[in-house]
Amino acid sequence: MSEVLVLGATGTTGSRVAAFLHERGVPVRPASRTSAGSDRAASRTPTGSVRAGSRGSGVPVRAVSGAPGPYVRFDWAERRTYAPALRGISAVYLVAPTGVTDPVPFVEPFLEEAVRQGVRRVVQLSSSAVPEGGPGLGAVHRLVRTMMPEWAVLRPSWFMQNFTGPSLELRERDGEILSATGDGRVAFIDAGDIAAVAGHALTDERSHDTAHVLTGPEALSYDDVAALLAERHGRPVRHRAVSVDELAAHFAARGLPAEYAAVLAALDDDLRGGSEERVTGTVERITGRPPRAFRETLADEYPPAYTRLRVR
Repeated sequence: MSEVLVLGATGTTGSRVAAFLHERGVPVRPASRTSAGSDRAASRTPTGSVRAGSRGSGVPVRAVSGAPGPYVRFDWAERRTYAPALRGISAVYLVAPTGVTDPVPFVEPFLEEAVRQGVRRVVQLSSSAVPEGGPGLGAVHRLVRTMMPEWAVLRPSWFMQNFTGPSLELRERDGEILSATGDGRVAFIDAGDIAAVAGHALTDERSHDTAHVLTGPEALSYDDVAALLAERHGRPVRHRAVSVDELAAHFAARGLPAEYAAVLAALDDDLRGGSEERVTGTVERITGRPPRAFRETLADEYPPAYTRLRVR
C-alpha cells in the first residue's frame, strides 16, 4: 500500500502508531512541526492534548523508539504544509490541532485537500467523553465520517500514561495524586492498545467505518491507581480527593492556562459521576489480544532503574 501519514507522530499515540506500522512493514510518513522531528521532546499528548475532552495530560512525553524517519514537516497553523504532507498518501492517522477551542477551521481544509489528492481512509483520535457532533473533537468526528470514503474514529478512555514519567507531575504533589474524581472509577487504557487498534483501522482490507470506544480491562478508582504506583515504587503514594476549583488552581500553578486548567479539572467531576466506568471488548476484538492491565503498563514504563518519578 501507499504511505500512511501519521500526524502527531511525536506524541503519546502517534509515535506508537508510527512504530506499530513500521514494525509490520507498512510505509509510514511521520509528521512533525519540523521535518527532522526535533520537536519530539516538546510534543504534547492527544486522547491526550491541550483540549477539552482530552485523555492525556498536556505535558511533554517520552518518545517511543522504533518509529521511522525522516519526519515530514506539518503544522496545523500553516496551511501550506498540508498538500506536501498528503502527497502520495493512502491513509491518515489524524490527531486534531491542540490548544484550540474549535479545530474545525483547521481540519476541514485538511480533509478537503486529502480528498483532492485521493486519500481514501482517515482514522481520527477522539475521546470517549465526546460523542459525534459534540464540541471540539466531536465536530471533527462528524467531518471525518461525512467527508472521507473510508474512516474510523477512536474514542479511548483516559490514558494509563497519565500516571507515568513527566505526565504524572501534573497531578502529583508531595507524594499525593490529586483528583476531583471522588470514588469514581475509570477504565484506563494503555496508549499502545490505542495504537494497535489504530494500526488495524488504517491497514485492514475492509474499512471499519465506525467509532470505537476503547478501554482497558478494568475500571479503577484513583485510590486503586495510587496503590498500584506505591506497589511499583516501593514508597507511599496516596490519592487526595480535592474540589474541582482546588484542582484547577493546582493545574494552573503547574503551568496550564487558567481556562484550560478549569476545563481539565471539570472532567474529573464527570468521572466522579461514573462517566468512564464502562469496560468494552473492542481492543481484543480488533487486535486479537486483551488490553493491557495497569500493572503491566507500570512495569514497562518504570523499569527498576528508573528514578525520575518525584513521589516521596
